Amino acid sequence: MNNPRILCVGDIISGSFITLSKDFVEVTTDDKGYKRLSFELGAKLPYESLDIVRAVECAPNAAVSMSRLGLDVSLMSWLGDDNVGQEAVAYLQQQGVHTDDLVMEQGKGSSYHFYLRYGADRTKLQRFEDYSYQWHEPSQKPDWIYLGVLGEQTWPLHEAILQYLNDNPDIKLAFQPGMYHLIWGTEKMAPFYKRAEIVVLNREEAAKVTGRERGDIAGLIAGMHELGVTTAVITDGPDGAYASDGQRTLFMPIYPDIKEPLDRTGAGDAFASTLTAVLARGESLESALTWAPINSMNVSQYLGAQEGLLTEQQLQDFLGRAPEDYKPRPL
Repeated sequence: MNNPRILCVGDIISGSFITLSKDFVEVTTDDKGYKRLSFELGAKLPYESLDIVRAVECAPNAAVSMSRLGLDVSLMSWLGDDNVGQEAVAYLQQQGVHTDDLVMEQGKGSSYHFYLRYGADRTKLQRFEDYSYQWHEPSQKPDWIYLGVLGEQTWPLHEAILQYLNDNPDIKLAFQPGMYHLIWGTEKMAPFYKRAEIVVLNREEAAKVTGRERGDIAGLIAGMHELGVTTAVITDGPDGAYASDGQRTLFMPIYPDIKEPLDRTGAGDAFASTLTAVLARGESLESALTWAPINSMNVSQYLGAQEGLLTEQQLQDFLGRAPEDYKPRPL
């Protein structure tokens, strides 16, 4: 297998996970079926634990994931020059991610989120700082660009990315759309879908992007290919995932949990980045589909999006213990 250069582009944040005490917090379901987290306003509530994570979000998660799998990975993101930002850079370097393409803006703070954990679920209090978000020539020309979550004020950056891709048709694009990509709509984002070698969406996102019925997997896949996507991937949580290269559509079940999940944060990022890494290294779609659910499963066994990310050898060990029916099959 080759070892391509991957440039991950997207927002970067750090954050604190606060594990709430179930003795002082109540979860109820409202008349619309939404679960609500509640506690007494103004109370002094004890919490069970506090854990700090650095340099997370879709693109950093993907960068660390692919670095642990042995790929040559750089991250282009924007952050402040405060202690939070400096700690994030140091952490990424420890993880083997190149940081030459990071932009530290003077006098700015770094984006910081708070996660309120209740069991295996979490509620996120988020705040994205305002940066310049100016594209710059990468320190080394990548073989792939992995585009992840970016904020609301980043459309000029997207236009610059698209121009760079048009100027370099040999660079492949992997696209994991974020919230604003979906809000901007399919028509505005059409050039990215058309240019993408790989697009990973969950089932609800695929229905929104294609305008097809959520229950029609074949229709969702066809809709993604009609947009120009080369390899269309749809994740469906505990019900597995689907992937198509335009010639065949494969279904892949999840890898069985080794124990009850601790935290599902980043499981989708682990799946998408692992699948992209395997395909970028020249492996088959079948191989990519067998690797990706393992990393996704293991991430859920740990707190945060990166601690459970596996090396190639660890993934191979899980594959060696896989159940007999853990294999992709035609839809």
